[in-house]
Amino acid sequence: MKARCATHWLLGVTLILCLVHIYGLRRCLISVDVRIIEKSFHEIKRALQTKDTFKNVTILPTLENLRSIKPVDVCCVTNNLLTFYRDRVFKDHQERSLEVMRRISSIANSFLYMQKTLERCQVHRQCRCSQEATNATRIIHDNYNQLEVSSAALKSLGELNIFLAWIDRNHQETSAA
Repeated sequence: MKARCATHWLLGVTLILCLVHIYGLRRCLISVDVRIIEKSFHEIKRALQTKDTFKNVTILPTLENLRSIKPVDVCCVTNNLLTFYRDRVFKDHQERSLEVMRRISSIANSFLYMQKTLERCQVHRQCRCSQEATNATRIIHDNYNQLEVSSAALKSLGELNIFLAWIDRNHQETSAA
Protein backbone atom coordinates (compact mmCIF):
# COMPACT_ATOMS: atom_id res chain seq x y z
CA MET A 1 0.00 0.00 0.00
CA LYS A 2 2.82 2.42 0.89
CA ALA A 3 4.58 1.62 -2.39
CA ARG A 4 1.40 2.43 -4.33
CA CYS A 5 0.96 5.80 -2.53
CA ALA A 6 4.62 6.64 -3.01
CA THR A 7 4.36 5.80 -6.72
CA HIS A 8 1.27 8.01 -7.14
CA TRP A 9 2.94 10.81 -5.21
CA LEU A 10 6.10 10.53 -7.32
CA LEU A 11 4.07 10.46 -10.52
CA GLY A 12 2.11 13.53 -9.40
CA VAL A 13 5.27 15.47 -8.52
CA THR A 14 6.85 14.51 -11.85
CA LEU A 15 3.76 15.71 -13.72
CA ILE A 16 3.74 19.01 -11.86
CA LEU A 17 7.44 19.56 -12.53
CA CYS A 18 6.95 18.80 -16.21
CA LEU A 19 4.08 21.29 -16.43
CA VAL A 20 6.13 23.97 -14.66
CA HIS A 21 9.03 23.29 -17.04
CA ILE A 22 6.81 23.48 -20.12
CA TYR A 23 5.13 26.67 -18.87
CA GLY A 24 8.56 28.15 -18.14
CA LEU A 25 9.69 27.43 -21.68
CA ARG A 26 6.54 28.95 -23.09
CA ARG A 27 7.22 32.49 -21.99
CA CYS A 28 10.05 34.69 -20.97
CA LEU A 29 9.55 37.37 -18.38
CA ILE A 30 10.04 40.86 -19.73
CA SER A 31 10.52 43.08 -16.74
CA VAL A 32 9.50 46.32 -18.42
CA ASP A 33 6.43 48.25 -17.39
CA VAL A 34 4.50 48.25 -20.65
CA ARG A 35 2.17 50.94 -19.28
CA ILE A 36 5.03 53.45 -19.38
CA ILE A 37 5.69 52.59 -23.02
CA GLU A 38 1.95 52.78 -23.76
CA LYS A 39 1.82 56.21 -22.10
CA SER A 40 4.66 57.45 -24.35
CA PHE A 41 2.90 55.99 -27.36
CA HIS A 42 -0.47 57.55 -26.52
CA GLU A 43 1.19 60.95 -26.15
CA ILE A 44 2.36 60.77 -29.78
CA LYS A 45 -0.32 58.56 -31.32
CA ARG A 46 -2.48 61.42 -32.59
CA ALA A 47 0.52 63.17 -34.16
CA LEU A 48 1.50 59.97 -35.94
CA GLN A 49 -1.95 58.94 -37.09
CA THR A 50 -2.84 62.37 -38.49
CA LYS A 51 0.11 62.02 -40.89
CA ASP A 52 -1.00 58.53 -41.97
CA THR A 53 -2.43 58.71 -45.49
CA PHE A 54 -3.21 54.98 -45.76
CA LYS A 55 -6.11 54.66 -43.31
CA ASN A 56 -7.39 51.32 -44.64
CA VAL A 57 -4.02 49.56 -44.77
CA THR A 58 -2.43 47.68 -41.86
CA ILE A 59 1.06 46.37 -41.29
CA LEU A 60 0.51 44.41 -38.09
CA PRO A 61 -2.24 41.82 -37.80
CA THR A 62 -5.04 42.62 -35.39
CA LEU A 63 -4.66 41.78 -31.73
CA GLU A 64 -7.11 38.91 -32.28
CA ASN A 65 -4.86 37.44 -34.98
CA LEU A 66 -1.79 37.83 -32.78
CA ARG A 67 -3.64 35.95 -30.04
CA SER A 68 -3.81 32.93 -32.34
CA ILE A 69 -0.04 32.52 -32.12
CA LYS A 70 0.76 29.36 -30.22
CA PRO A 71 2.25 29.79 -26.74
CA VAL A 72 5.43 28.00 -27.79
CA ASP A 73 5.95 30.69 -30.48
CA VAL A 74 5.37 33.74 -28.26
CA CYS A 75 9.06 34.30 -27.52
CA CYS A 76 10.06 33.96 -31.16
CA VAL A 77 7.35 36.27 -32.52
CA THR A 78 8.04 38.83 -29.82
CA ASN A 79 11.75 38.80 -30.60
CA ASN A 80 11.09 39.02 -34.34
CA LEU A 81 8.73 41.97 -33.91
CA LEU A 82 11.14 43.77 -31.58
CA THR A 83 13.83 43.30 -34.24
CA PHE A 84 11.41 44.52 -36.92
CA TYR A 85 10.71 47.70 -34.99
CA ARG A 86 14.38 48.22 -34.10
CA ASP A 87 15.91 47.54 -37.51
CA ARG A 88 13.24 48.89 -39.79
CA VAL A 89 10.52 51.03 -38.24
CA PHE A 90 12.56 53.16 -35.83
CA LYS A 91 15.36 53.59 -38.38
CA ASP A 92 13.08 54.33 -41.33
CA HIS A 93 10.86 56.86 -39.57
CA GLN A 94 11.80 60.48 -40.15
CA GLU A 95 10.34 62.85 -37.61
CA ARG A 96 10.54 66.63 -37.48
CA SER A 97 9.01 67.11 -34.05
CA LEU A 98 11.64 66.95 -31.33
CA GLU A 99 9.08 65.87 -28.71
CA VAL A 100 7.75 63.01 -30.86
CA MET A 101 11.31 61.96 -31.64
CA ARG A 102 12.15 61.85 -27.91
CA ARG A 103 9.13 59.63 -27.23
CA ILE A 104 10.01 57.31 -30.10
CA SER A 105 13.60 57.13 -28.84
CA SER A 106 12.37 56.22 -25.37
CA ILE A 107 10.17 53.46 -26.81
CA ALA A 108 13.07 52.19 -28.94
CA ASN A 109 15.30 52.00 -25.86
CA SER A 110 12.63 50.01 -24.01
CA PHE A 111 12.38 47.63 -26.97
CA LEU A 112 16.15 47.18 -26.93
CA TYR A 113 16.02 46.30 -23.23
CA MET A 114 13.20 43.79 -23.88
CA GLN A 115 15.19 42.24 -26.68
CA LYS A 116 18.22 41.76 -24.44
CA THR A 117 15.95 39.98 -21.96
CA LEU A 118 14.73 37.65 -24.71
CA GLU A 119 18.30 36.98 -25.81
CA ARG A 120 18.91 35.45 -22.39
CA CYS A 121 16.01 33.08 -23.07
CA GLN A 122 17.55 32.16 -26.41
CA VAL A 123 20.81 31.29 -24.69
CA HIS A 124 18.88 28.75 -22.62
CA ARG A 125 17.09 27.49 -25.75
CA GLN A 126 13.75 28.73 -24.54
CA CYS A 127 13.02 30.78 -27.64
CA ARG A 128 12.62 28.65 -30.74
CA CYS A 129 10.97 29.65 -34.00
CA SER A 130 8.53 27.31 -35.68
CA GLN A 131 7.69 27.68 -39.35
CA GLU A 132 4.33 29.16 -38.31
CA ALA A 133 6.03 31.87 -36.25
CA THR A 134 8.44 32.65 -39.08
CA ASN A 135 5.54 32.91 -41.53
CA ALA A 136 3.62 35.25 -39.20
CA THR A 137 6.50 37.70 -39.05
CA ARG A 138 7.22 37.34 -42.76
CA ILE A 139 3.67 38.54 -43.50
CA ILE A 140 4.35 41.67 -41.43
CA HIS A 141 7.54 42.34 -43.39
CA ASP A 142 5.66 41.78 -46.66
CA ASN A 143 2.95 44.25 -45.60
CA TYR A 144 5.66 46.76 -44.69
CA ASN A 145 7.41 46.30 -48.04
CA GLN A 146 4.20 47.03 -49.96
CA LEU A 147 4.28 50.66 -48.85
CA GLU A 148 6.85 53.35 -49.42
CA VAL A 149 9.41 53.23 -46.59
CA SER A 150 8.42 56.40 -44.73
CA SER A 151 4.70 55.58 -45.01
CA ALA A 152 5.31 52.03 -43.79
CA ALA A 153 7.34 53.26 -40.80
CA LEU A 154 4.66 55.79 -39.90
CA LYS A 155 1.92 53.17 -40.23
CA SER A 156 3.85 50.68 -38.07
CA LEU A 157 4.43 53.29 -35.38
CA GLY A 158 0.73 54.12 -35.43
CA GLU A 159 -0.08 50.44 -34.86
CA LEU A 160 2.34 50.08 -31.95
CA ASN A 161 -0.57 49.79 -29.50
CA ILE A 162 -1.43 46.37 -30.99
CA PHE A 163 2.05 45.02 -30.33
CA LEU A 164 2.24 46.59 -26.87
CA ALA A 165 -1.09 45.01 -25.87
CA TRP A 166 0.17 41.66 -27.09
CA ILE A 167 3.44 42.00 -25.14
CA ASP A 168 1.49 42.95 -22.04
CA ARG A 169 -0.77 39.93 -22.41
CA ASN A 170 1.95 37.39 -23.19
CA HIS A 171 4.93 38.49 -21.16
CA GLN A 172 3.63 40.43 -18.21
CA GLU A 173 1.40 37.61 -16.89
CA THR A 174 4.51 35.67 -15.94
CA SER A 175 5.63 38.40 -13.55
CA ALA A 176 2.44 37.96 -11.50
CA ALA A 177 2.94 34.20 -11.25
